[in-house]
Amino acid sequence: MKMERIFDNFPLLSERQKEMISALGPLYTEWNSRINVISRKDMDNFYSHHVLHSLAISRIVNFPAGSRILDVGTGGGFPGIPLAVMFPGCSFTLCDSIGKKIKVAQAVAESLGLENVSFYNGRAETLQGRFNYIVSRAVADLEDFYPWVKDKYENSIIYLKGGDIEDEIGRCAARFHIGREKFCIFNIRDWFKDEWFSEKKIVIISQ
Repeated sequence: MKMERIFDNFPLLSERQKEMISALGPLYTEWNSRINVISRKDMDNFYSHHVLHSLAISRIVNFPAGSRILDVGTGGGFPGIPLAVMFPGCSFTLCDSIGKKIKVAQAVAESLGLENVSFYNGRAETLQGRFNYIVSRAVADLEDFYPWVKDKYENSIIYLKGGDIEDEIGRCAARFHIGREKFCIFNIRDWFKDEWFSEKKIVIISQ
């Protein structure tokens, strides 16, 4: 899928936002040739599997201006960088324990001229402060992920995850005594019809 599909799905993007999204493909292609943060095969589907997947979050959450958002396990910058493009009035902290991945994400953000992004090279548990929202893309089982961030968010955790996650949610809810009503599941295929999204979901855990 080409970047034009991004524009079709998000028709309210400004020209500046379109320029930045258009620049993502060449930037990641260049950096990925030096530091492998995206599988070579997956680069053929970069805009679908990485950019559109990240932006799916904006279909259900419209981050208010001034929101502070932490992206845990950002890797090369997903979902944080596409969301930072989408929400220029919010501040994003991209966290990853692997230095070379943070290096790529930081270089991409600097090349884009993104001024609403900061970076933390370390584990989420050691990051000080609280955020309005936590976002992440399938870095661990929810039962393992939740304790990393349970004291760091004010509104909700927004988690991109694939497959059948009911058991995973059940384990997390039982272990940490979270009411099942605090979990909401959204199917990304409801918005994007590509086969790749058929089992992709967004899990929201409300505070």
